[in-house]
Amino acid sequence: MIKLLVAVDGSDNANRAAGHVLQLAQNSREPLEVHVLTVQPPVTFGDIKKFVSQEALNAYYHDEGAKALATVRQQLDKSSVAHTYHIVVGTVPETIVNYAHEHGCAQIVMGTRGLSSVSSLLLGSVASKVLHLTDIPVTFVK
Repeated sequence: MIKLLVAVDGSDNANRAAGHVLQLAQNSREPLEVHVLTVQPPVTFGDIKKFVSQEALNAYYHDEGAKALATVRQQLDKSSVAHTYHIVVGTVPETIVNYAHEHGCAQIVMGTRGLSSVSSLLLGSVASKVLHLTDIPVTFVK
């Protein structure tokens, strides 16, 4: 079984990345195991924990993660491809790469640009950093 990581953020490009993985699964001779990951950046304004409980922050991360996964979840749940969903809090590029390594993923698939307001000319800043941080093959979907 080949493990693939699809990193999503709710953007159109991320949703197309999941569609790309479904096409790969149809054409693959080996079954795929798809790990769908959304990374929520930690909320770090000043002393936020003085005013907001950890439980409230966790609920916020879960709700934002569920929104980011919604369209991809609809796509994959209709398929016969083995898949799991994960919502993680951390720095986005590093968390994607660490997750892929820790779970033995053979490939990372993600959109070229996400929802972040910060972007580079050709690739989004997260996509570019993931590419530079890993030795795992990365496929970008536009």
